[in-house]
Amino acid sequence: MSHPEPVSLWPDPDALGSMTDLYQLTMMAGYHAVGLDKARATFELFVRRLPAGRAYLVFAGLEQAVADLLRMRFSPAQVDAMRGWPVFAGIEPTWFDALPDFRFRGNLWSVREGTVVFPGEPLVRVEASLSEAQWIETYLIASISYPTLVASKAARIVEAARGRSLFDFGTRRGHGPMSGLIAARSSYLAGFDGTSNVEAGLRLGIPTIGTMAHSWVQAFASERESFEAFSRVFPGATLLVDTYDVPEGVRTASRIEPPVVAIRIDSGDLLDLSKQARAILDAAGRGGVKIVGSGDLDEWQVEALIANGAKFDAFGVGTELITSRDAPALSMVYKLVELNGEGRIKLSSGKTTYPLAKQVHRFRDLEGQIVRDHVSGAGEASSGEPLLTPILRDGRLVESLPTLNETRDYCATQRAALPIELRGLDSVAVYRLSYSDSLQAEATRLGVRTPDRPAN
Repeated sequence: MSHPEPVSLWPDPDALGSMTDLYQLTMMAGYHAVGLDKARATFELFVRRLPAGRAYLVFAGLEQAVADLLRMRFSPAQVDAMRGWPVFAGIEPTWFDALPDFRFRGNLWSVREGTVVFPGEPLVRVEASLSEAQWIETYLIASISYPTLVASKAARIVEAARGRSLFDFGTRRGHGPMSGLIAARSSYLAGFDGTSNVEAGLRLGIPTIGTMAHSWVQAFASERESFEAFSRVFPGATLLVDTYDVPEGVRTASRIEPPVVAIRIDSGDLLDLSKQARAILDAAGRGGVKIVGSGDLDEWQVEALIANGAKFDAFGVGTELITSRDAPALSMVYKLVELNGEGRIKLSSGKTTYPLAKQVHRFRDLEGQIVRDHVSGAGEASSGEPLLTPILRDGRLVESLPTLNETRDYCATQRAALPIELRGLDSVAVYRLSYSDSLQAEATRLGVRTPDRPAN
């Protein structure tokens, strides 16, 4: 049976409570039924292990996660619909009656966005009633995992580009329209210079960039006519020169008056074509015209092009960035570590955790490079820099979060502080991470001989 109108999948931004897995709701209802819903719980979010070839991650997505947690609720219509589901047949009506007023009123501690982080250390700590803390698990993981994945990929591309400008062209290749906006923010945070995503420009103030598609060139009788028309409408334009023949396209672009700002090559042997293009532009007295390279680029290709003398001044990166194709998922998890002040632990093989609420302390050498992190109980003293800071207290924002540009600048200082052995595209270096004696003792008391260590 067809729908009378097309159905949009975008949720009501003021009714995000249902954007979760069913088992979060069944556990919440179950906690209520057995009297555990008000128990004081501590959960921690962390990454179990790094994707192959990675030596660090860039933490991202916190601002949007927090904004959504502050608005997270159920609409009366959602609650009424769920009342009739068979799985909830044995649940008292009073639990459903309370859902429209249910909110996250707990505490949230987090690493600052833009921080370089490592597996096995808590990135977010949630302290709340057991039902509240359970409710937000799915949304919190989803809100932070993907932005962190893209920001980490972008940081690698920034490293490979050696100071050349980088632009996000990934929106059309993402897994759904919203991914383009998220990826634009995450890549800009990690050091990209702009994006093709219009909504990111409007909502977030990220510099937008765009040239033309091949269809523009094909719509005119000749390539020259298309270039001249575009340059008249958009003075100082960037022209796409690979619709037909790249060297001839470059020659045509070099004759346009007033001079174009840049040309873009999107296909072919990018190394050879960039050298040909530079020679043609210089011979025509257009040495100031920049050359942009694009076309399914990733960090290894960018690094190889630069190492072999390619003449690109900037790169547009799309598919490989927004999908992180070589490592499209993170092993990010959210685990109960404390209940009513007592440690809780998972003993499954390969998934053992450390109990109790924790803090991460970072240590640097005399030159300011980070050298190791130490994980301790939340109240333990340390001479290191504490990474987890209070973000929400009793469901309210503690203080204003940094702006996106402040986070971008902070991320640049974080990347600069990485030891050189962790920056390689195929790094096998392992960052030093230790755990306090008190955490070790509590894990042992709860039956763990050797808690699992993070692995690259």
